[in-house]
Amino acid sequence: MAQTEGQTHPASADDAWARTARHASRTTFFFDFDGVLSPITKTPGESQPVAAVPAVLERLATKVGRVAIVSARPVDFLRGRFPTLTHVDFYGLYGLEMLHEGEVVTKPAAVEFAEPMRALAAEARQVFAEPVDVEYKRLSVALHFRRCPERAPEVEQWARERALSQGLKIQGGRMVVELKPPVDQDKGMVITEAVQDSATAWYFGDDMSDIRAFEALRARESVDPDFFGMAVAVANDETGAEVSDAADLTLASPEAVAKFVNDGINRF
Repeated sequence: MAQTEGQTHPASADDAWARTARHASRTTFFFDFDGVLSPITKTPGESQPVAAVPAVLERLATKVGRVAIVSARPVDFLRGRFPTLTHVDFYGLYGLEMLHEGEVVTKPAAVEFAEPMRALAAEARQVFAEPVDVEYKRLSVALHFRRCPERAPEVEQWARERALSQGLKIQGGRMVVELKPPVDQDKGMVITEAVQDSATAWYFGDDMSDIRAFEALRARESVDPDFFGMAVAVANDETGAEVSDAADLTLASPEAVAKFVNDGINRF
């Protein structure tokens, strides 16, 4: 496991679970969706959580202070994939949206970009035919080239040009490039804000954007010696090495995540 200066991490996952059990009421668990709770699919609309995941998350939510999914997907997408969850919060679009206790809250600075993003998605669909997948997310547009990786330079160049001409941000990911509003928001900022009252926090991620969340756990540890953050990567052959190098522990797959968490709950 990785160690951070000034913070000694448990020597094993067993020790991390033991600490979590001691501080359960002040522990938060955060999970990315794609690649962590759901296998990566050829097209973005096919993603579904591993069968065991909903029950595991709901069970976990009865044992710890809070459980949340932090995803690049919109909140409405996440609600559609988890219709039965009642005690799990959703952060969509890297935190531009949040669902908490049944209410969706959008960052005010991002609201004005809904119509420009709709127009941008329509333009992208005129420019790119399948197998490039254009995913309109209300406040962002993702261009997936998983089915045609050879077109990555073309897609990325078009995205860079649109970002420059329209004053947008670019977010890279696993076989995808995304155009986002110029609003200062990422997964690390979600975690920084959400762990202020936590004694322990876990984050499970698989992509480059999740490293910001890992860094937020480390930053919290650096100013609070009583706080412990556990960064868990999910292995993959696209961003796996870099993400794993930033984590304390690496699991093999979304199925392994579900089993690992379920087994951990049994230690409480």
